[in-house]
Amino acid sequence: MSAYGHQMEREYSARSLTSAEGSDMGSQFRMESVIYMSSCAATIFIGSLVIVGILLMTLLIALTVMLQSCQSREAGVLESFKSDHNQYDHCRMAAFHSEINSFEGYSLPEFCKDVAVKYIKEGHYMRELNISVSLVENYFNGVTPDDGGRDVVLMDTDDFLPDDSLRTNPLLYGYNRYGCNDCVREAKHMKHVFLIRLYLKLQSDGWPLILLSRKPEKLREVTIENLTSAGCGGYSKLIMRTNEEMKMDTRNYFSSQKMAIQAEGYHIKAVISSQMDALIGSIMKTQNFKIPNPLPISPTESIKSTEQG
Repeated sequence: MSAYGHQMEREYSARSLTSAEGSDMGSQFRMESVIYMSSCAATIFIGSLVIVGILLMTLLIALTVMLQSCQSREAGVLESFKSDHNQYDHCRMAAFHSEINSFEGYSLPEFCKDVAVKYIKEGHYMRELNISVSLVENYFNGVTPDDGGRDVVLMDTDDFLPDDSLRTNPLLYGYNRYGCNDCVREAKHMKHVFLIRLYLKLQSDGWPLILLSRKPEKLREVTIENLTSAGCGGYSKLIMRTNEEMKMDTRNYFSSQKMAIQAEGYHIKAVISSQMDALIGSIMKTQNFKIPNPLPISPTESIKSTEQG
């Protein structure tokens, strides 16, 4: 064999050896990359997966139950709110119809006492009172009385005078058992305070004020003393009921008095009262402002209780 042939043989042998060594290393690498797991380890691994699955399922069930519980509580609160709201609407409309009919056949469900107490204790009455007085003030901020003094404002005197009906009126018995204590009396007192403030503002703005009362003429001196004590002086006229007028329906009484005032040449710019009997009646071009009451109370019953007290 030539020298060239020996050289080729040696190179081929060297390449074969190198290839064999690479093949052994690859086989060794592949064998080392295989993960070996015994049956015990496999059992533990599978058991762990099962436990994790059970825990996740338990957590999911717990979250579902909690969500349903929250939804049930929210539904209960919503139903309670709807129930209270429905009762409030019912009592409000029943009181409105009783008042607009001058409390003839006056009768409200017993649960309306509870509704009335919540109306006061939760601050709804104070908000409505504040809004209504603001509406009156906003109206008068845009108008002024004429120079001749013929524009007048009629105010219901009984709204801002002391009222003993809470002590003697049988319609108001039993509110303490609803946890109200003196909240009814305080609410009526706040109505007096707001209306006295309104009275003084109108007076300072130059509006002539005519006061009308459902009380009999024999209580004039006491009424004047109460007005003076409240700081409500300087009114143009105080009108109280004669013996004959005491027999009249209060709606007819106020209507006849308004017509008499107009006949004297006055222009009634506005009528302000918390009772409907002073606001309804004869048709005339005037502004009527209804002040909210903390409770639906018949003005006639209030007058009777004051006389008896």
